[in-house]
Amino acid sequence: MPFSWLDIILAAIMLVSGFLAMFRGLTREVLSILSWAVAALATLFFFPKYQAQARVYIEPALLADAVLAGGIFLVVLIIVSLITVRISDGVLDSRIGALDRTLGFVFGLARGLVLVVIAYLFFTWLVPEDTQPEWIKNARSLPILKQTGAGIVSLLPEDPASAIPGLQKQEEPATTPPPPLAPVDPDKRSSIDGSGMADGVRVANIPQPGHTAAGQ
Repeated sequence: MPFSWLDIILAAIMLVSGFLAMFRGLTREVLSILSWAVAALATLFFFPKYQAQARVYIEPALLADAVLAGGIFLVVLIIVSLITVRISDGVLDSRIGALDRTLGFVFGLARGLVLVVIAYLFFTWLVPEDTQPEWIKNARSLPILKQTGAGIVSLLPEDPASAIPGLQKQEEPATTPPPPLAPVDPDKRSSIDGSGMADGVRVANIPQPGHTAAGQ
């Protein structure tokens, strides 16, 4: 079976990612991911604290939220990245620099594979397998993509929104329905006199048979 376009695309992305990671080193690649994670966590932590103040100076509210979230993320990312670059440069210049580059190449290959797998999962979600082009169906790498994709999906929570703070849907307070009205006993109904009293309870605005309104 000849190689298809999917095999060529996968190999190209993996090699490009691998060589980039080899040039940067494993330490810098890992610390880069850590920098993005720290920036995201800082945004989630500080955004609720300063959201109200940002909306006072920036309108509309949606723009204020976007500026605040983007500003926090970028500032933290730049600060952490400056620190991680100095650390990774020190590792590359040390005795383990060659090992760091070799491990970076392996990391880059794995990263390229994961990127293609994620793209394939989205493509499969949009396009059913029966209608996919032949260069995808006949790809030699398709079993690897499917197996890796199944492993990635198994790691995801069943309800992704519940795993992210702030995305949980607020439950509406339960309202207690009013108790049903008790049926009126026919004997008590007949005991209502013209004064509007029934067993000591006044019943207003109930016309009684045989009685006419005053003045008629």
